Amino acid sequence: MTEDRPIRVLLVDDQELVRRGFGALIAPEPDMDVVGQSANGSEAIDAAYALQPDVILMDVRMPEVDGIEATRRILADERLDRTRVLMLTTFDVDQYVYDALRAGASGFLLKDTPPQQLLDAIRIVAGGDALIAPAITRRLIEEFAARPDPGEAGSVLTSLTEREQGILAEVGRGLNNAEIADRLFISPLTVKTHVSRILAKLEARDRAQLVVIAYETGLIAPGG
Repeated sequence: MTEDRPIRVLLVDDQELVRRGFGALIAPEPDMDVVGQSANGSEAIDAAYALQPDVILMDVRMPEVDGIEATRRILADERLDRTRVLMLTTFDVDQYVYDALRAGASGFLLKDTPPQQLLDAIRIVAGGDALIAPAITRRLIEEFAARPDPGEAGSVLTSLTEREQGILAEVGRGLNNAEIADRLFISPLTVKTHVSRILAKLEARDRAQLVVIAYETGLIAPGG
């Protein structure tokens, strides 16, 4: 995405009425443009290559190829390295949330999210940040974050300084930069710098993947 053109959005859902609803919501926004629609994950993969969207609104449960597998394939291709996926689900407790984040999704929202919040989420994800609905975050941490057996996974943390590991832990707990700064008695700008370095060292796409890494390495534990 560049500042001189709208955010290119691809809508993916097996229900036509849902796609039309999202399209009608986005259409009046001057900084967004719906470039295509797909009814399943297989169509979404083809459309992503053809349309090069900035953000894909991706349903989780679809026939043929589900949203998680489609996300995994799309985000694994370097030709789509600028594309971000915002996952949508009907349920706040969904067994696929963790898998979606591991696949590289930058956000996860409920389909009944208020319209303005959905529009804001598209902008946040397009800007390179991550967003997960609070209700989903809570259940993700308590129920769906795999109980880690760090093993080799923990070795990735050796590239981080002690301070960076501390900040990664706070990111994993869902804190934003300002909250981390208050807790660690440093400036938000310092936190931002550290987060950028952590992303680079761990080759992570965004904060959503940092949350996954924090749990998988055992740096923090579900419910901790």
